[in-house]
Amino acid sequence: MLNPFNRIVITGCGLVAPNASNLAEFREKLIAGHSEITRVDLRYFGPAPAGVCHFPETRYRKNKENRKGTRAGCIGVYCAHEALADAGLTPFTDFYDPARVGVYTGLTEHGTVETENEVYALSQYSYDTRYWTHHHNPRTVLNNPAGEITMSLHVTGPHYSIGAACAAGNASLIQAAQMLRLGEVDMALAGGLSEAVGSFGIFASFKAQNALAEAEDPRKASRPFDAGRNGIVISEGGCMFVVETLARALERGAKIYGEITGYAINSDATDFVLPNPARQAECMRLALARADLTPRQISLVNTHATGTQQGDIAECTAIRAIFANCPATFINNTKSIIGHAMGAAGTLELAGNLPAFADGIIHPTINIEEIDPECALDNLVADTARRNVEVTSILNNSFGMMGINSTLIVRKYAAE
Repeated sequence: MLNPFNRIVITGCGLVAPNASNLAEFREKLIAGHSEITRVDLRYFGPAPAGVCHFPETRYRKNKENRKGTRAGCIGVYCAHEALADAGLTPFTDFYDPARVGVYTGLTEHGTVETENEVYALSQYSYDTRYWTHHHNPRTVLNNPAGEITMSLHVTGPHYSIGAACAAGNASLIQAAQMLRLGEVDMALAGGLSEAVGSFGIFASFKAQNALAEAEDPRKASRPFDAGRNGIVISEGGCMFVVETLARALERGAKIYGEITGYAINSDATDFVLPNPARQAECMRLALARADLTPRQISLVNTHATGTQQGDIAECTAIRAIFANCPATFINNTKSIIGHAMGAAGTLELAGNLPAFADGIIHPTINIEEIDPECALDNLVADTARRNVEVTSILNNSFGMMGINSTLIVRKYAAE
């Protein structure tokens, strides 16, 4: 029998997505393929498709606190409180010592929005630095969103952010699992956050790379695997999970979304931007080995695919290398519905698929009008949700710039 103190489970989820502010609503929208990608008009840049989040920002903090903090911190605080409530840990101090709780947030970018806004504000005062806010430094340090969560919840255990490009959400969950297994913490709040839609520079950079999506209908701009895809739809968002040892979860009678059984992070070491499918395949193989699973035992592969030409092809090449001849393995993509939420992408995409363990539904990939032959995958769920599927394991891919790859495997909880 496996040691329940070494088994790591997810027991709570709080999220903010461009189409939802809780998991139930998010799941419903994903199954329906309902996108709420809209168009924003950015300073210095102009209009572009984007995923913008709407949620009750003052549910857990006052407006004054939100103005003092950051957009990522505001999203993180909301998601962390919602995750604890979902896990039945309100207050969490009934079960856990605040000094034994860790907070780990995955980020792709942080500080860009605050710096751009401050420079713009300074321009209204002839760039006189006497008007530079004294809040700038604490707003832009990388650990800011995790720190804002600790202050809101009075958590006194370790907190830090993990900068792992768009693999950061998965990386935060991997960090949580490792810290729990090492006995460094007894419970973790782990997830990913993004405030990217507030930065004209991020949009301009993807535009300069010919990697920013455009479409007459913004809801159709994010179209991974489609022959006519032309780039990424930038989104903001966040998702935080409560992560515990199985022993502690059982002790308090918690519901269990799933068990983290395998994970891997590796590096391409080949290019700043262009992915390496061989290294991505290696990452998936290592995660499978650690989970003690064969490819045929994976029920669902949730792809990272962002809608870029080379990125989608590379991942499909890697997936075919692992999952050829796996007739019971289905494949989907969440970014087609919500866009690319950067550091929050991996955790949002995992959250959107976890309910499949209970409802047996695999949400669709939307906006594929004509499949790119180089992206053709067996059992790709497109247009309409696939129902009545026995889902026992989910493999979640998240890859990022500088050649960082992450794969996380979550299994349906079983006592043995």
